[in-house]
Amino acid sequence: MSTSQNPSMSSAWTEDQAISKLKFLRLLAHWHWTLIIGTAMSAIIAVLLVLGPWIAPHDPAAQSLLKRLKPPSATYWLGTDELGRDLLSRILTGGQFAVAISALTLLLCVVIGLAVGMMSARAGGWLDELMMRIVDLILSFPDVIVAMFMVAIFGSGYVTLIVSLTVVGWAPFARLARSLTLTINTREYVAAAEVLGCRPSFILFRHVLPNILRPVAAITFLRFGHKLITVGGLSYLGLGVQPPHADWALMMASSQNYFDRVPLLIIAPGLAIFLTALSVTWLGQGLEKWHRH
Repeated sequence: MSTSQNPSMSSAWTEDQAISKLKFLRLLAHWHWTLIIGTAMSAIIAVLLVLGPWIAPHDPAAQSLLKRLKPPSATYWLGTDELGRDLLSRILTGGQFAVAISALTLLLCVVIGLAVGMMSARAGGWLDELMMRIVDLILSFPDVIVAMFMVAIFGSGYVTLIVSLTVVGWAPFARLARSLTLTINTREYVAAAEVLGCRPSFILFRHVLPNILRPVAAITFLRFGHKLITVGGLSYLGLGVQPPHADWALMMASSQNYFDRVPLLIIAPGLAIFLTALSVTWLGQGLEKWHRH
């Protein structure tokens, strides 16, 4: 018994496939090259950071003065440092703490900034004016100066580092969230929700927050590179990640006296910081341009 396919159904199926392909091609056209490269680089670096302790060819903390300052070889692909530790293994395991601290700090900044910015815009009046003056005051202080001040008072440590960077880091997100919320407040669906008597908290979470997440996410990725470099700078000064943990900035600080003999000791961790910050920055730039489309 033979079955014949309905020509109209076949035509409709072909048309649906063509529409799906067209939508996919349009989506790819909106993907800027920075988004594609940034996503690929960020994914590779993330995998290396997660698997670093397991794929490192040697123990990153193992010392041997007999093997100090060895050049690159088949055994030590990037050579060894001033204490005989494998440089490649320390590169693979040296970014976890800095990246984790940067990501956690950035997450706290986004949450606090969104809450303050949205509530300030919805409240308006003197409260909005007061919050924006506080934001202006916080933005006038550099991250590193505030972190050094707090470390001098409370001592070095991960909690102090995260708190100090969060204290000054939420302000840009608060200003952005306020600006976006003020724009959304003029939309008809927000006015309709107000007429229906919806609570301000419902309006913020149902109508405002979903519409500002995309631009905030793009700015978040753009700010990650700044946070990573700030954490690295503090670690370089001895105020961030502490020994015996392997850290890219600490590696640069401890090897600066050997730069003329083995420049790779500073170039390799410096390049790791640069590529990590660059990849996430490109990802943020790509998301920002994608959002504009």
